[in-house]
Formats: sequence, C-alpha cells, structure tokens
Amino acid sequence: MSINAVREDEKSVRSSKVKTLLRLFRYLLAYKKEIISVLLIMTGTVTITLINPLIIERAIDVHIKNRDLDGLIQLGIVGLAINIIFVLLVKFRMFIMAKVSNNVLLTIRQELYVHIQKLTFSFFDSRPTGKILARIIGDVNSLKDVLSNSVTTLIPDFLSITAVVVIMVIKNYKLALASLISLPLLIAGMWLIQVYSHVRWQIYRKKTSNLNAFIHEDISGMRIIQSFTAETETESAFDELLEEHQTSFVKAVVLSDAFGSVIDFCWGLGTISLYFVGIKVIGRESVPVGTLIAFGTYISMFWRPIMNLSNFYNQLITNLSGAERIFEILDTPPEITDKDEVMELPEIKGEVRFDHVSFSYDKDTPVLKDVSFHINPGETIALVGPTGAGKTTIVNLISRFYDIQEGNLFIDNYNVKDVSIESLRQQMGVMTQDNFLFSGTIMDNLRYGKLDATDEEVINAAKAVNAHDFIMKLEKGYETELKERGTGLSIGQRQLLAFARTMVSMPKILILDEATSSIDTHTELLVQQGIETLLKGRTSFVIAHRLSTIQKADRIFVIDEGGIKEEGSSAELLAKKGQYYNLYMAQFKNI
Repeated sequence: MSINAVREDEKSVRSSKVKTLLRLFRYLLAYKKEIISVLLIMTGTVTITLINPLIIERAIDVHIKNRDLDGLIQLGIVGLAINIIFVLLVKFRMFIMAKVSNNVLLTIRQELYVHIQKLTFSFFDSRPTGKILARIIGDVNSLKDVLSNSVTTLIPDFLSITAVVVIMVIKNYKLALASLISLPLLIAGMWLIQVYSHVRWQIYRKKTSNLNAFIHEDISGMRIIQSFTAETETESAFDELLEEHQTSFVKAVVLSDAFGSVIDFCWGLGTISLYFVGIKVIGRESVPVGTLIAFGTYISMFWRPIMNLSNFYNQLITNLSGAERIFEILDTPPEITDKDEVMELPEIKGEVRFDHVSFSYDKDTPVLKDVSFHINPGETIALVGPTGAGKTTIVNLISRFYDIQEGNLFIDNYNVKDVSIESLRQQMGVMTQDNFLFSGTIMDNLRYGKLDATDEEVINAAKAVNAHDFIMKLEKGYETELKERGTGLSIGQRQLLAFARTMVSMPKILILDEATSSIDTHTELLVQQGIETLLKGRTSFVIAHRLSTIQKADRIFVIDEGGIKEEGSSAELLAKKGQYYNLYMAQFKNI
C-alpha cells in the first residue's frame, strides 16, 4: 500500500493567532451569565489569595512579636475560614467552566459537521476521510482546556499579577524593583520560544492527521490487505508514519518545555535579588522580618501566575493550530450553492435538456465538450462508453453535484441553477455501484430514501425490486440489525436493499450508475423485473457496462471524447455497425 497520499501534509492557511483566538472566544458569549458568575467567583478567590500574605505578616510582626496568643488564634480562625471558602469557590468555578467548555465544543463540532455536509464532492475527493475525522474529533477536543483556562487562568492571573505588583510597590518600592529585576529577561526568552513553537505544533497536527488517515484507510481495506498478504508492507508503512508522528511531537514538546525553564530561572533570580537587597542593601534594621517574608510570599504569588500563564500560552500554541484547522474548514465555501433569489422546483414531469454544456474537473482536461441533447419525460436513456468518457459526469451534473462551466441544463424548462438544490435532489433517485448501508435496522436503512415513508411504502418498494422475500427469511425480517456497510449480507442482497432504498422516494428522475455491476446473474434477473416496473412513467438514466441490461432502453448514448458519438435504440445502433456495435460484439461474440 502506498502511503504517499496520506503522508502528504495538508497545506496550512496562515492566519493571525489573535484573530483565531478572538474567534474562538466568541463562542463563550453565548454563556454570558455563566462567565459573569465565574468572574465574580474569581474576584473572591483572588482577593483571598492576596489577603493571605497580609495575615502572615500581621501574625509575625504583631501577634507573635507581642506574644498575643488570643489574637493569633482569632487570626488563624479567620484565615482558615476564608481559605475554606476559597476551596469551595474554586470547585464551583471549575464545575461551571467545565460545563461551558463542553457545550462550546458541542456547538463547534455541530457547526463543523453541518458545514462538511454542505461541501461538494471535490472537497472529499481531495483528502482522505481520516484527515477529515482528525479535525472533527481530535482538533475539536484539543480546544477544551483552552476554552476553560482562558477564563479561569487568563483573567484571574492577570488580576493577581497586577494586584501583587501594586501591593509590593506600595509597601516598599525598592524591594518591588529588586523582585522584578528579571522580568525583561523573561519577556525576551518567551518571545524567542513562541516564534518557533507554533510552527512545530502545526507540523505535529499534520502528522497526527496523516496517521489517522492511514489507520482509517488500512482498516477499511483490511480484506484486501489480508487477501494479498500485504501485512508486512502496511506494518512498515505504519511504522514510518508513527516515527514521523513521534518525532514531530518530541520536537514540539522539547521547545514548549523551555517555557518552564526560563520562568524558573527568572523566578530564582528575582528571589535572590529580593533577599540580597532586603538584607544587604537596605538592611535588616529597616525591613521587618514579617515584611520580608510577606514579600517572599508575594514574589511567589507573582511568578506562580506567570508560570500558569506560560502554561496556558504553551497550551494555546499547542492547540491553536487545531482551531486554525477547524476554522479553515468552516471557511471553505461550498462550490455548489443556491443563488440569493432561488425558487423551489415544483413537481416535475422529468424532461431533461443539455444546451451546449461543457465541463471539466480541472482547467486542463475537458470531460464534456459542447454537449446538447433533449430527453422527453418517461424516457429511459442508457449511457455507454469507455471508462472516463464522461458518463457519470453527465448524471452528476443532472443532480447538480457539480456545476457546469459553459452552457445550460434544464429540468422541465427550469434552469437547475435557478432552483434550490434540495428541491431538485428531492425529486431524483440516485443508485450507484457503492451500495453503502448504515448501521441500524433494514427498515431504517430503506426509509433513508424517504424519512417520512410508512412501513407499507417501504415494504412495497422492497417487493418491487424483489428484496422482500430474502428480507422476510432473516431472523427479524425488516427489524434485522445491520452492521456497518451491511456486513453479513451478500453483495447481491446489499445491492437489492440499496435499490429498495432508492425506490422508496419514488423519484421523478431515476439515475442508475453501474447499479447492477455487483449482482450475480440470478439476482440481476430479479432486479430487472422490478426495475422494468419502476421505470414506467419515470425519466431514467442507466449507466452500464453490461449491455445486456440496457437492451430495452428507449435510446442509447455512446459517450466518448467528451461528446455523444452515437445515439439510437440498440437495434438501430447495431445496424450502424459503429462503436456500439463493436462494444456489443466484444461482449457477446463468445456467447
């Protein structure tokens, strides 16, 4: 298995860290009452923290110095009481912020998921599923601590630092300056570290995404891996990706951990400077012991919040790349959207008209070139031709999974760009060779074609495609639980269920894209009987390599080189002895 596709790092969109952070914080505005409550609680906790050194100072310089035991006991009781209140307030604050941050994550994940469902096929074609999952799950989870600590750490620690500096300056400005002498060194060190740290965490996020993509693809293709005994090759590829992931993490962590070392050094330098100035420069006679101890406590109260802020900043740098990746998807506009003034498509008869339509998936390789045709309501049109000729592209344009670059496409004389996408697709039934079934009951899977369908409608659709008999032979019939992708059912049975699901919606336009390619001959006969009934009175497009399945089509289009090379019934095209004749003879000459 080649790992080049999953190993290729996703391109990063450069954005301002401040803008990303502010955008993330806007989600907190929906919880103003809770945030105000937390801020009030933190005001109380910060106040108690600032009072504690003053209690220690008074205990030493007043009560202990004067041998006032009663006063010391009373002061101790007061100190104990306010610190019990402090603990309770912290617990309550943590509970509120945990609830708020989890709700915000829920909102972001919902927005991300809803938006991804609006994105066009080109978005999913350009990246592995595992990389999309990494953003919905891992990147969103990484924001939890940032959201919570942004309120519980950022605001109170800034208030605490400001209050400590003010108190120290008021009490003794010389000792205050001595305590803060290492602050410029701290600022310079942190600036240098953060410049490179964000880049390394971005790389780590990309390597995590690559690893998730490989694991998802590997598990999905496990049968192929085991069939070709390719376990050794995939293990080797996994080890390479794992090594890249580990290396990127170690590089990021080593740099991030430098924050703590710089702060510890500056903290120690400030503490040494405080006691040197207090004892040697100013003199012990001028500085009471209680004041010096209080300053020692305040300097800890100054540097501890800085350590907390550095940890928060480190956490921010670590996880902000996750927020950037989330917002990058949210900012990705869907390529197929409704116009500002769009109408609802009324119930249609099924007329389809291509008017000089040209289309390409990229600018260099045209797929359809100036294609025009007209389909009457109720006609069955078969599309045949070599792989890559544009057959699937035609039906994708009808469903407006892609937009044409030139020309116009009309459904019952309505330009598909003038009607809402939802109202257009609601009247279409698309059946592909990918017979994807969801986890759940058979009834739930079949009702997916029309969520408000009755049990009777579902059963009738199943009978129409001859799926009812095999369903009733299952232990629980329509209430049989299916595993992911319908594991446990045969390919033919899964295909029949997918047919029934499509038919439940009773579409006005039916698209069958290689829908019978995976069905055995016996099952195909059963399906054909049901299809013939359902095609009556319904415009249908059938893409098939098995020419035996399209003999009764009203018209057959031979698609090649970006256009329609031949058109007519099977008998008419055989009589021409052109491309269709050659395809037919190639399939049936040995029969």
